[in-house]
Amino acid sequence: MPRIWPVVALAALVAGCTTMTPEERRAADEAKCRSYGFTKRNDAFAECLQRLDLDRRADLRYRADFNSWYGPSIYRPVPLYLLRP
Repeated sequence: MPRIWPVVALAALVAGCTTMTPEERRAADEAKCRSYGFTKRNDAFAECLQRLDLDRRADLRYRADFNSWYGPSIYRPVPLYLLRP
């Protein structure tokens, strides 16, 4: 059991290093839009950045609403009826 703790610590450290700062995310998005052939400072480039951001937000919403064990989690109110004695 003592051998597992260094592995867990390393996994936690690596998982923490994979997040991007907003500046890195913006640079990656701009590079992706430039790879599509768009140039900076025009409406098409801004629309490309907007679509990437909207896709990222939709993906986050999907992952928040989807549980891999039970499928999508949908709120359904449960009616409660009071039984009279």
